[in-house]
Order: sequence, then C-alpha cells, then structure tokens
Amino acid sequence: MTLEEVFRSNSTENKMHTVTSSLEDLLAAAQRQNCLTVGVYESAKLMNVDPDSVVLCVLAADEEDEDDIALQIHFTLLQSFCCDNDIDILRVSGVTRLAQLLLEDMEDRNGNEPSDLHCILVTNPPVQPLQCVSLQDVSSFCEESRCRNQWVPCLELQNR
Repeated sequence: MTLEEVFRSNSTENKMHTVTSSLEDLLAAAQRQNCLTVGVYESAKLMNVDPDSVVLCVLAADEEDEDDIALQIHFTLLQSFCCDNDIDILRVSGVTRLAQLLLEDMEDRNGNEPSDLHCILVTNPPVQPLQCVSLQDVSSFCEESRCRNQWVPCLELQNR
C-alpha cells in the first residue's frame, strides 16, 4: 500500500465517520423540531402531498432485509421519486442504531413504537427552514457522491 493509498483511505474513513455523526445529529435535531416522517407508507404519502418540504430521504435496511422484495420495490420507487424531485437520498445499514436514536421519544397515541424504520424523511418546518451544520454536511456528502456517479450513497450506522 502506497502512502497516497493510506492517506486516501484514512481521509475517506474520517469523512464517513463525520457524515455518519452529522446524520445522527441531524435526525436528533429534526426529531426535536417534529420534522421527521417515519415509515415507508407514511413517507410515500407525504412525498405525494408535499414533496417540496422534504430535504432528505433515509432508506434503512440491514443484510436480512436485502431479500425482502416488497421493501426493495418500495425503495426503488422512493429513490426514483426523490431523484425526480431533487431530494437527497441516503441508504443506511444499522436499523438497530436508528431505533436507538429515534424510538425513545417516538410512540404513537396508543403508546406503541413505530415498527417501520426503513424510510425516514427529514422535512422543513412550515415556518422557518431547518438550518443546521449537520444538514449541510449530509447534503454536501450527497452532492459529492452524485458528482462521482453514486446517486444513492451508503452509510453504515454503528451501534453504541
């Protein structure tokens, strides 16, 4: 391995860690501001009604979800819609980590936790746009990935 390869590898690893941390911070901030939509069906409904409010679509699947054909079809349709509407998309593995981040405060009116964390939308609040460094970091990562012809970048969330 050359020095350039080592440097590039460390740089890429650091970038991925930074983006992963930014995504976690963004999800926490959006949740505090009530700017998250969770679930494939709920996300599709919102994007059909108000796609302009969506700033990020997070599609989460672990290795065991890769054989779920229905989920993969939903992901394909959601990705297509996001591309058509200039919505940033991230694919993440680590549904367990998403649950750790989000489920503590997310319960429906009956006290049940949402069971579908496969799609999460970050939306702008109606009054004042969501602006935070984390959103800028994630958006920059998505833009850089598109420039490298990786239209749906992937991240791995680590359990803590």
